[in-house]
Amino acid sequence: MSAPPRFPQPTTQVASIPAMTPFVAPEELARRVGRSELLRLGANESAFGPSPRAIAAMREAVALTSWYGDPESLQLRAALAARHGCAVEEVVVASGIDELMGLIVRGFCAPGAACVATRGTYPTLFYHLNGFGGRAEFAEPNENGGLVPENIADAVRRSGAKLVYIANPDNPSGSFADRATLAALREVLPDDVLLFLDEAYADFVSPGELPPDAIDPRTIRTRTFSKAYGMAGARIGYALASAEVIATFQKLRLHFGVNRTAQIGALAALDDGAFMRGVIAEVERGRDEYHALAAAHALPSLPSRTNFVCIGIGSKADAEAMVAALLELGVFVRKPWAPPIDGFVRVTVGTVAERAAFAERFAEALDRVREKAVR
Repeated sequence: MSAPPRFPQPTTQVASIPAMTPFVAPEELARRVGRSELLRLGANESAFGPSPRAIAAMREAVALTSWYGDPESLQLRAALAARHGCAVEEVVVASGIDELMGLIVRGFCAPGAACVATRGTYPTLFYHLNGFGGRAEFAEPNENGGLVPENIADAVRRSGAKLVYIANPDNPSGSFADRATLAALREVLPDDVLLFLDEAYADFVSPGELPPDAIDPRTIRTRTFSKAYGMAGARIGYALASAEVIATFQKLRLHFGVNRTAQIGALAALDDGAFMRGVIAEVERGRDEYHALAAAHALPSLPSRTNFVCIGIGSKADAEAMVAALLELGVFVRKPWAPPIDGFVRVTVGTVAERAAFAERFAEALDRVREKAVR
């Protein structure tokens, strides 16, 4: 009897990764509950859209979609370097922070090596670690899900990690560590440990509270046009780091990975400071409304320096039930994945109309969850 046919197989490392979908899109969630659309308050997209200048620039650029974008993103990098007071060689542009995460893991976390992160923080990093053979070593968070510098340093000593990941402000907790806290952490870490600061929500924080823009060869900072700039669908972000670190990315990155229209839109967005200030002010008003909404229902909420707020529902099961109840009512939200804040739901700041609709459906969903709890 002949042997069964053999077919190509993935590497052992990849085959060992469980099949998973990191984030279920709102479009898929809408299909699951038989709706054509949802109130989108779960992915921290901007409810206020891109700058009109960016829209106009991208609309004009569409006619030349047949052209590749500049693989070096030189014009955009020059504008970003001027903004941050660094050299063009100290900036790299990529298709969002998620792509930069992959480059950082590939370049600075060897197979089998550890990367330290606070338990509960933004989980996309861990998919890259799994895919490239690294491993996560967790430091325990504080009571609000934020970082504890001493716990980070202890985890580095325990694991021998050469990479530390910190989302600041943090997603999903919304917490923020000021420049003095981060400077103190950087100083207690060995010089050969790369500190990766994911600053996706930094535009919602005043510059004086953030680390200074001076380039530190031991640190890489990433930014995005997805949040305050309202360009999540364009997939464009950047990193600030030493020329040596950027040169490492040059060996690995997909050189035509950033689309031309996004490059042009991002450049135009940088010039519209008035629009950005308006978005930041409206997000602050929305956060205040969400905190008031939570208090009106006798629920806790976490301080936030982002475009979302976490509202406590009760236990993990209660929060999961709340996410499901809101979905049935046509609202897309998410929840933190780890204690001590896995009993919260995370809600993006929407427009005035979206916030009013959410408040109404939130009350109805909460009634449903509470009714089930007493049965």
